[in-house]
Amino acid sequence: MPQNDLSRRVRGLNDWYRLHSAFAVLDHALKSSETGRLALVSSFGAESVVLLHMVSVTRRDTPVIFLDTEFLFAETLVYQQEVSERLGLTDLRVVRAEPEEVACTDAERTLHRRDTDACCALRKTRPLQRALTGFDGWITGRKRFHGGDRAALDFFETEDGTGRMKVNPLAYWTREDVQTYMEENNLPRHPLVARGYPSIGCMPCTSPIAQDEDLRAGRWRGEEKTECGIHFTDGKARQRGVNA
Repeated sequence: MPQNDLSRRVRGLNDWYRLHSAFAVLDHALKSSETGRLALVSSFGAESVVLLHMVSVTRRDTPVIFLDTEFLFAETLVYQQEVSERLGLTDLRVVRAEPEEVACTDAERTLHRRDTDACCALRKTRPLQRALTGFDGWITGRKRFHGGDRAALDFFETEDGTGRMKVNPLAYWTREDVQTYMEENNLPRHPLVARGYPSIGCMPCTSPIAQDEDLRAGRWRGEEKTECGIHFTDGKARQRGVNA
């Protein structure tokens, strides 16, 4: 879709759904021709089960893309299997980097020590772009309370340079909303949350946080980088925003 047409459609959707619930936004996104064919991209991280549950209730056959960087915690891989089975997700797509590209770029699995941006591009950004081929947009779990660039997040947005729409049903939720939803629906928690990991990525680049630290202080600790790069601004991968 031409970028100008997509931008107009996104503005119209945000105006219409501004006061609607997350379920209303998700339901429209998954069932309306206005949004086209969508996939949910999920890390199966600390808060992911909320949106996964909503999708399972709204449209269980929604494609769910899970990026396996081959550096994930074992707990995340087990959690992904358990949640997928419990929610009855019928179209889970596990995506990994191309083996040939890994062999050429990171055969010794040490790229993350030298260049974390290049490692994320190899194992997350490029595999995701390949996985999204054929989709008109994708659903994310980003929320305004995460701060940074997400403080002004809307339900619908454009992904510059790709002609795709991004849908953020939980944009206006608070941290308390997330916790309440998990409790009311008796949803399983990621086991690492109880061990001090409120934001969970790859094992080499994720550490637990202290009580007085920001929720994402444990991501790429000691670096300016706090974003893996799968979200785009002006057609370029944003490497310095807040991670989803």
